[in-house]
Amino acid sequence: MQIESEKIIEFVKINQLSPLFSSQEEQDNWFKDIKGKPAYQPLIHEIKEEAEQLLKDPLRELTFSEFTIFRDTGSRLEYERRYFAKRRRLNTFAIMSLLEPIQSIYLKELQETIWSICNEFSWCLPAHLKNSPEMDANINQTFFQVNQNPRNTIDLFAAETAFALSEIFSLTKHLLDPLIQKRMIDEVYRRVLLPYQNQSFEWEKSTHNWAAVCAGSIGAAALHIVADERMLSTTIERVLHTMNYYLKGFNDDGACMEGYGYWQYGFGFYVYFADLLKKKTDGVLDLLNTEKVHQIALFQQKCFINKNQVVNFSDSPEKGAVLLGLSHYLHEIYPDLEVPEVELRASFNEDHCSRWASAIRNLIWFDEQKTGEKWQDDTYYLKDSQWLISRNDGYVFACKGGHNDEPHNHNDIGHFILQVKGETFLKDLGSGMYCDAYFNHERYTFLCNGSQGHSVPIINNQYQSEGAENYATITQISTEQAEDILEMNLAKAYEIEVLEKLIRRFTWKKSQKPELVLEDTFHFTEKPESIIERFITPVMKITEDSTGVILEGKEKLKICFNRDEIDLVVRENEFLNHFGVKEELFQFDFLVKKPSEMTNLEIRFHFL
Repeated sequence: MQIESEKIIEFVKINQLSPLFSSQEEQDNWFKDIKGKPAYQPLIHEIKEEAEQLLKDPLRELTFSEFTIFRDTGSRLEYERRYFAKRRRLNTFAIMSLLEPIQSIYLKELQETIWSICNEFSWCLPAHLKNSPEMDANINQTFFQVNQNPRNTIDLFAAETAFALSEIFSLTKHLLDPLIQKRMIDEVYRRVLLPYQNQSFEWEKSTHNWAAVCAGSIGAAALHIVADERMLSTTIERVLHTMNYYLKGFNDDGACMEGYGYWQYGFGFYVYFADLLKKKTDGVLDLLNTEKVHQIALFQQKCFINKNQVVNFSDSPEKGAVLLGLSHYLHEIYPDLEVPEVELRASFNEDHCSRWASAIRNLIWFDEQKTGEKWQDDTYYLKDSQWLISRNDGYVFACKGGHNDEPHNHNDIGHFILQVKGETFLKDLGSGMYCDAYFNHERYTFLCNGSQGHSVPIINNQYQSEGAENYATITQISTEQAEDILEMNLAKAYEIEVLEKLIRRFTWKKSQKPELVLEDTFHFTEKPESIIERFITPVMKITEDSTGVILEGKEKLKICFNRDEIDLVVRENEFLNHFGVKEELFQFDFLVKKPSEMTNLEIRFHFL
């Protein structure tokens, strides 16, 4: 949707009301009423518990030494933990002030937290300030020059902070000290709204979560506090332009190739802004009323494979808690969107980044009438993104083609996941611990990012290469009640001149005890040096016999192969996951004994 600013002026209502409620009376009554409703008690209890704990812990300022750790070592966790802990205080005491407006201790802590955030050197994370004006230590400008040409970086979290403070201002201005109110507005303008008017940013034409989060947060902040018609309309016009770029990052099948967490993040902020804009324009500007957005909304129910476990291709953790407020809101718009079970909801402190926008909407968009149900058995083939996901009575198979220049890319063409009743046997490692090297030229040396950490072949001791020119070609797809078949040519995933074709064929037989048949056919112009079929599994009990190897957890999976053709070597390995926790794994390497110009291998994965 692209609308000129002159038209936007006609649509947007300039008033002092929060777009979340129609009046101060409605807002007050809503927060009062939910305290007596049983369905809300678990949500409120979590927030109160967090508040009681935080009252025991003094507010902690961010220090210079913490701020410079990333600059000096590339490590992100130390500063970010403290930064997000302060946002947790902001969320907690803001909501408690709305729930218990006569409890002055909550308002006191809220105002102290806001004051502290307004005093921060930058609202950006140090990892996003590389080569920024904020990090330029040269003293080569006069005060007049700096004052006339202010330069501020706007990253995800600067934009989010502006959104949070503007919305909290909108909801609590009847409680806040006037000086705090002024400080909040001044800082949102100084750090975000005015730099946005005077600068351009790379993320404005991004086709991933940065576009939706940064632009959506700025647009939301403007809708809450900007009273100047011209400034508001030009801001919204520009935000809409960036939102179009965000949607371009999705194929028509709606798959978020960044992973479920980034669907929740980027698409969540798209929806938060769209809702505020729709309300401020009396429904005239509706960013949710397109089939592509509808398909993006449906991605959630397709990518969950068992309870809170997701298909975690790309930089995605293996588990994902549902934003139940967002899900309930979307169900009202798209009735075919499955309402998740209440037990899957994200708790108040689930989000380690402590995002205000989702925290408050998990409360105000929660619908006590929607009890939800378990994910339905189904098979989804996402044609444009080349993902196949099949859920069948507790058994799950998922695989992907695609290319190796996807958002938050992993070199993983032809990779797959195999699971039963929540127990994963063939796994995706998901996202690793973010650091400087994770996002530079060293990215694919990380086990979780390179093809060496995925269930794909290693040919002539070479892994898959990154880049859009490294891709899969789908040669057959069939999804039936009894079995699913997906066949693809992976040759272009490897920069190996002698490799003409690599046909990987998955046959998923959905019987009472399902079986996956994997057939790889290699065509070379000359005899290859080596072929290794690598599979990634959790650490499990292993037993071998003449026809294969059995992996045993709560359930059992037998991998059958021809020992006359293949030798098996099992290696233990480990990596640091997204939260910096060490995870162990097995690498099953099936070494082809006599590779030739045309090599055909069949490996069967059978649940016992």
